[in-house]
Amino acid sequence: QKTSFHRPQTLDFKNGYAFSRLPREGVGGDTLFANQLSQDELDDLCTKGATLTYGQVKRSAPSRFTPAFVAYDKKVLKFDAYFMEEVPISAEEHYRIRQVGLYYYLEDDSMCIIEPKVKNSGLLQGKLMRRHRVPKNEHGDYYHWKDLNLGINLTIYGRTYRLVNCDSFTKVFLESQGIVVNPPEELITDPYTEKHRTPAPKRIVPAGPDPFRQFLAYDTKVLRFYAIWDDTNCDFGDHHPCIIHYFLADDTVEVREVHKRNDGRDPFPVLMRRQRLPKIFVDKNKNFPSCVLEITDHEVQEWYSPKDFAIGKTVTLLGRTFLIYDCDKFTQDFYREKYGITDFQPLDVNKKPLEKVPQIIPPYNGFGIPEDSLQNCLSLFPKPPRKDIIKMLENNLKVLRYQVALESPVPEDKNRRFILSYFLSDDTIGIYEPPVRNSGILGGKYLKRTKVTKPGSTPENPIYYEPSDFTIGSTIEVFGHRFIITDADEYVLNYLERNAESFPAATVQSIRDHFLPRKVVVETTSSGIPRKDLDDLIVEVQKELKLQEPFNTRQFHEAFHHFDKEGSGFLDKTRFLNICDRFNVPTSTILLKKVRWKGCCACG
Repeated sequence: QKTSFHRPQTLDFKNGYAFSRLPREGVGGDTLFANQLSQDELDDLCTKGATLTYGQVKRSAPSRFTPAFVAYDKKVLKFDAYFMEEVPISAEEHYRIRQVGLYYYLEDDSMCIIEPKVKNSGLLQGKLMRRHRVPKNEHGDYYHWKDLNLGINLTIYGRTYRLVNCDSFTKVFLESQGIVVNPPEELITDPYTEKHRTPAPKRIVPAGPDPFRQFLAYDTKVLRFYAIWDDTNCDFGDHHPCIIHYFLADDTVEVREVHKRNDGRDPFPVLMRRQRLPKIFVDKNKNFPSCVLEITDHEVQEWYSPKDFAIGKTVTLLGRTFLIYDCDKFTQDFYREKYGITDFQPLDVNKKPLEKVPQIIPPYNGFGIPEDSLQNCLSLFPKPPRKDIIKMLENNLKVLRYQVALESPVPEDKNRRFILSYFLSDDTIGIYEPPVRNSGILGGKYLKRTKVTKPGSTPENPIYYEPSDFTIGSTIEVFGHRFIITDADEYVLNYLERNAESFPAATVQSIRDHFLPRKVVVETTSSGIPRKDLDDLIVEVQKELKLQEPFNTRQFHEAFHHFDKEGSGFLDKTRFLNICDRFNVPTSTILLKKVRWKGCCACG
């Protein structure tokens, strides 16, 4: 009653490649049961042919063919061999034994022979026969791996090779093919080579010291000591690091000075040339001129030897004293073997760092600003103090101007007026005195532009004047001179109001109170009387004054300033009439009606 007989899918694609897989279900979608056979039983079923009780037996499929160049790829049989070569032109040898390696390549049955190269042998060694199939006889046969075994002679191109040994792969391969491998033989060496390898008999060494033997035994062997030359007894002396070389070949000594970069000394590495150095001299006549003659063995009782040098010792070489503090590893091994010394602890010769003496800044001498004078104490070539470039760019051409009066007991200085300029770009102050004719004072620049410190500040921590210190009526002390601020520029008020958050409220309010009366005058003039009527009034008053007797205008103005003690620029009616009567100025009723009783003193 089964109606579905479709076969399951066994072909599929994975990552773009086609492959076959086992079916997941049977024919018609039937369930496949898990395999209950072991792996050995499955292998037997794959290899065992079906047994039929009747009919003709079907032959099994032939095994898959594998070519020889694939099966034996990179498989080589290696034999150790030698051959005997005649030497007809030498009296010392009649033949020589040359050891070679014979290689048989299974993939194509080819052979090659290679002789290891020996340095300075004088023979052409290396590949003696290139790789190819080697003919066996004249009938066209070639050597096969079945013809190779140990302990046989192999004749190739007229030269007989004796195979004596092989590697493990070769032995296993031959035995797997049913060939009985002969036991290996010893590789014969060349008699001429063995003869020259025999050490030469040692000659009898004489009992006394032999300089030539010492040279041969200790040539290129040098003891190296690290020392310090103390030269502090001389003028400008110092501790010089040096290296002492003791040459064991001829017992000579050389001293080299170790130079460092920028040490201020001439770059001469050799302090003492290589020579034998005397240790103890023979007593001789004091008048003997030995300073101009070479030292001979008759004048020296003892020369310096390796036993005179050790770590911690002080040696005097040609009048110079050296303290040995270390040596190299070869020197340590030499003293350990010959003298039995085991202590090679180096000495600490490093200078202790000097205590840093605190720098004492001298008191300020009053010339220039403290920062500029301080640079002379910090370096030999003073540099200008660093400036705040951002502040200079932001406050360029911004100047606060104040009118100041000199506070002095001298009567001539009471009426002197100065212009104090505060430069916001670098916090400097300059004072200028406007020239006044017939005053007896030249005027001009009173103080060059510079920073001014407040009273009580120290040169180590100077405190300079700031815009917040300048208020109307405040006293400014400049290098022993006291100035009282009496007036300010209108730009000062505008600047302080724009930057009110950066200044104290008392400073801003002081400037505002000072400028308040001027604002009232400006408002009165601009709102009450037209400009043309005010000019006509001034002309009319001037005509009336010209009709009177001449009077001193300067004294007239000084009287107004004297009664204006607050400096507001205003006078009341009573004081104004008293001043006019004092100087015989007519006070016409018509003019008085036109002139306001609280007029400006400049208009009066």
